[in-house]
Amino acid sequence: MSKKEWPLWEVFIRSKAGLNHKHVGSLRAADAEMAIDNARDVYTRRSEGISIWVVPSAQITASDPTDADALFEPANTKIYRHPTFYDVPDGISHM
Repeated sequence: MSKKEWPLWEVFIRSKAGLNHKHVGSLRAADAEMAIDNARDVYTRRSEGISIWVVPSAQITASDPTDADALFEPANTKIYRHPTFYDVPDGISHM
């Protein structure tokens, strides 16, 4: 990053109470306060949100999509994760 370029921030907005924050985009800002102000101006112009999170892009670590099979494959050796070893009582139909 050059000295003249501001860091990139990822923006997450919660649209209303009880919902999750969702990633809505990215922007450049000099610091966290400026990033929140800019995110408010850019991503909530019509009062769509009640909460804003900004995270420096450089602080996000992500898995490699090519590793998805190995990373998300069920762990068959951990039988406690699969409720197949006990009987469901009569009358319980929604499990």
